[in-house]
Amino acid sequence: MIIVKVTGQMQQLRFDNRFVAELPGDPSADPRPRQVLGACWSPARPTPVPAPRLLAHSPEVAALVGLTPADVAAPAFAEVFAGNGLLPGMVPFAACYGGHQFGQWAGQLGDGRAITLGEAIGPGGERWELQLKGAGPTPYSRHADGRAVLRSSLREFLCSEAMHHLGVPTTRALSLVATGEPVIRDMFYDGNPRAEPGAVVCRVAPSFIRFGNFEILAARGDGALLARLVDFTIARDFPELEGEGEPRRAAWFAEVCARTALMVAHWMRVGFVHGVMNTDNMSILGLTIDYGPYGWVDNFDPDWTPNTTDAGGRRYRFGHQPQVAHWNLACLANALIGAFATTAPLEAGLERYAQVFTAESRRMTAAKLGLTRFEDEDGELARELYGLMQRAEVDMTLLFRGLALLDPEAPALDPLRPAFYSEARLAEHEAAFGQWLGRYAARLRADDLAPERRRATMDAANPRFVPRNYLAQQAIDAAEAGDLSVLHRLMDVLRRPYDEQPAHADLAGRRPDWARHRAGCSMLSCSS
Repeated sequence: MIIVKVTGQMQQLRFDNRFVAELPGDPSADPRPRQVLGACWSPARPTPVPAPRLLAHSPEVAALVGLTPADVAAPAFAEVFAGNGLLPGMVPFAACYGGHQFGQWAGQLGDGRAITLGEAIGPGGERWELQLKGAGPTPYSRHADGRAVLRSSLREFLCSEAMHHLGVPTTRALSLVATGEPVIRDMFYDGNPRAEPGAVVCRVAPSFIRFGNFEILAARGDGALLARLVDFTIARDFPELEGEGEPRRAAWFAEVCARTALMVAHWMRVGFVHGVMNTDNMSILGLTIDYGPYGWVDNFDPDWTPNTTDAGGRRYRFGHQPQVAHWNLACLANALIGAFATTAPLEAGLERYAQVFTAESRRMTAAKLGLTRFEDEDGELARELYGLMQRAEVDMTLLFRGLALLDPEAPALDPLRPAFYSEARLAEHEAAFGQWLGRYAARLRADDLAPERRRATMDAANPRFVPRNYLAQQAIDAAEAGDLSVLHRLMDVLRRPYDEQPAHADLAGRRPDWARHRAGCSMLSCSS
């Protein structure tokens, strides 16, 4: 692997790579799939591609890392972030972890198509792990090619940045680079593989440590390395925690639980469905990670999952995400038992999850409804609304945005009509909605929030624009045909998801009928 010669700020990037410097690694550089024991990582070099071409990048993330527009425009940028070369100081590796997949222990998993280039220290002193997804095989690839296709890479790039601007804790995305080579994928697992354009996305986070990094060590009985990983994670990624020994570990687990609760509460607020909440897809920092078959709720349905693999059991359906997150944290707690003298701190952490999720959900629901505070009786008001939305096939994003236009002195359904997918359903449930609006208007009149403040509060909690599945698919279709303007326009709009942006109103409408059952617009597979 060559060291790329660069100029400008790119040559000033500083890497300290604490994960590989302070934790034991695999002594073998053999990239062939195998069980990796007694190590937290394996050396892994990206596999070069024939024709790297930058398709899109995030200027905000580039600035965080310490890169200028001139750096991004340089040919070396695409070479490095496609995996064709390294910058001085980069030490690429793939992490070893396991996980529970769809509720079952799956053993060793690991970074099968993700390779971390290094941990960069940004101009503000923040740590940013730069990780290429789709950069080729590693010892954890399990006989796969380690590559990714344009459609999944574009979806991850788009959603990572959209979620950040929505205010949802998330990993970020620096770049999307076409590889110039085809990748064979069977999108529907139906025996009909086809060649698709390949791509590499560079995702960015302070850390990519997952619940599964701890689970694999516990499953193998490697208590010493597990304790070492716990203390490393606290020291590097949670330096604000005080104390030492078990009290500090207890505070850390409680913080992991609290951050996870906040993340999931935000998912529910904006209508995001992760689609594959396996424990290996859960960030120790409480960040949304691994954007695979995710989806956005169009017509409100708590039982909806975007993942074809989950279509039968619907384990990861929208409304079940809070419970799954708690279950996943319990798996992490079980893995950590050996690091504590008793289970009391772990039990307290799980209770902390419930407390934070309840508090944040109440706070966010109050904001979505334009209330100063969430009272106990507001829970029933919200439940009635969600039930009506499901029965009447109502768009979640449009309805909550429309509620801000309601006049509490003369409540009418007119602001909400654009949210209904079916005129027949509207007619069937119009009277019930009218009754609910009357109760809601009375609640608003009893609240002490001024009308202007109420509208601002609601507009700040209820996005106007979200990366709906069909919008992402339109960007994919255009990009595969060589047109990147659709993606770039969508990215620009999603940088300000709470603003009205009337010139882009076409990106805020209901899911069109043609997208109701089209692949990529309704259900997706784990195929990449």
